[in-house]
Amino acid sequence: MARKRRDRAGPFEYSRKLSLRIAFLLSAVFLYAPIVVLVVFSFNNSRRGGNVIWKGFTTKYYDKAFHNDSLVEAFTNSLTIAVVSTIFAVILGAMTAVVLWRFRFPLKPVFEGMVALPIVIPEICMGVSLAVFFSSFGLYVPSESPFPLNLTNIIIAHITFSFPFAAMVIRTRLTTFNREMEEAAKDLGATEFQVFRDILVPHMKPGLIAGALLAFTLSLDDFVITFFTSGPNTVTFPVKVYSMVRFSVTPEINAASTILILVTLIVTAVAMRFQSFEEVEK
Repeated sequence: MARKRRDRAGPFEYSRKLSLRIAFLLSAVFLYAPIVVLVVFSFNNSRRGGNVIWKGFTTKYYDKAFHNDSLVEAFTNSLTIAVVSTIFAVILGAMTAVVLWRFRFPLKPVFEGMVALPIVIPEICMGVSLAVFFSSFGLYVPSESPFPLNLTNIIIAHITFSFPFAAMVIRTRLTTFNREMEEAAKDLGATEFQVFRDILVPHMKPGLIAGALLAFTLSLDDFVITFFTSGPNTVTFPVKVYSMVRFSVTPEINAASTILILVTLIVTAVAMRFQSFEEVEK
């Protein structure tokens, strides 16, 4: 009887694995085929970026992208905003995650809902509300201000919508923390700060890295909220690409987008490598 059941389960198990592989392959093609096409045609020797006819290999559009002063400035602005907002988003997210994980206080569910609100609210509403808030309270920093002060409004806006993502990731990591380690450290004479620095923060490190990557990516490619909170002389990379795409898709845009993808992959690889080194040391 057992052998017959194995024989019957064999074809079923094979077909199930085959279906899963096909589904995974189709999902991968659906997700990554547009990116692969964009990267490939950034090397196409054609005047139109949307031209699907291959006319030869060239790297001249990368040279044009690197020598386009407005595009380089927009890219620099986006990287600056992403780095600064990520630092503050991770700090605020970690503090929020620790508060929600450790303490009980009145109206805690309401506070949790307020923290999660920027995640679920539409970006268009978020952008309009931030623009109204800045203009109503006179918090707009003129876009003619020296760099990086001219990016202050965008940085504040990006921190506002990105730190809840970091908080959720870090809080999920904290749920696996063994509180007996904290109690044992206190019994051995450790202070609250020492427990936080030497025990809790190392445990949160994978969550901190994951939250930082998420906040960095969200900030780097944000368009809607940036569009509402940026000044006329402050342009980020997504806004610049949008203004260029309105006229026509050029290979220069494909090249610039490929560079942005490469930067994101490098940052992700470095962060994951750093995390793997930490796990090996442990």
